[in-house]
Amino acid sequence: MSDAVTMVRRNTKHTLRNPSAVIMTIGMPVVLLLLFVGVFGGALNTGLPAIRRDGDYIDYLVAGILLMTVGYGSTTTALAVNRDMTEGVINRFRTMAISRASVLTGHVVVSTVRTLISAFLVIGVAMLLGFRPTGDPVRWLAVIGMLALLALALSWLAVAVGLLARTAEGTSPFVLIVQVLPFLSSAFVAPDAMSAPVRWFATHEPFTPIIDTLRGLLLDTPVEDSGVLAVAWCVGLGLVGYLWARALFRRDPSR
Repeated sequence: MSDAVTMVRRNTKHTLRNPSAVIMTIGMPVVLLLLFVGVFGGALNTGLPAIRRDGDYIDYLVAGILLMTVGYGSTTTALAVNRDMTEGVINRFRTMAISRASVLTGHVVVSTVRTLISAFLVIGVAMLLGFRPTGDPVRWLAVIGMLALLALALSWLAVAVGLLARTAEGTSPFVLIVQVLPFLSSAFVAPDAMSAPVRWFATHEPFTPIIDTLRGLLLDTPVEDSGVLAVAWCVGLGLVGYLWARALFRRDPSR
């Protein structure tokens, strides 16, 4: 725990010295929020489920934008871990009498906290644009928990990708996945409005139940089975990322 606290402090200082990481995390989601609300909102509102057609499109959109905020935050983590790898910092940590798990934990904890801060800044911007959540305090706590679980899962995957890639450009496939998959989900329109093949993919990909759960919690609508699926996907992705990152960190750096 002492080593982990030290690594958390190290990564926190890096974040404070480089506030552009937080700015980048909220920059693109806010741009997308402005674009889809101001430009496409009127047209896309017709594709909403009947339960929300009496509301503004931004009420439907915010859940997807929050997921994208977490995704952009995880890409920053992948780049930070890769920078430590390519600059030799990770190899030096391997030779020191410290817990190896603490090196990875430091990145994940700071990434999760930074992402949650970014997510609530995005919610603040959305409220300025007209977003009106109707969830009660219990549902808001569930929103925080869902975002934290998602951030934790994607952060562990990002750490593994950062360790695996030999250069910063090597993290591009992960960046592409977390940026493109939300567009093929229920983030911007309901899957029922999509063509059959895309609708099948959007219904079964991991981001859709997470988005539906966040939307239901924020708007006080039924969550149904999406909540269980969302937690299962987050736990599964987080476990894969954790085991993958631990295996990569333990490997012989000369290979």
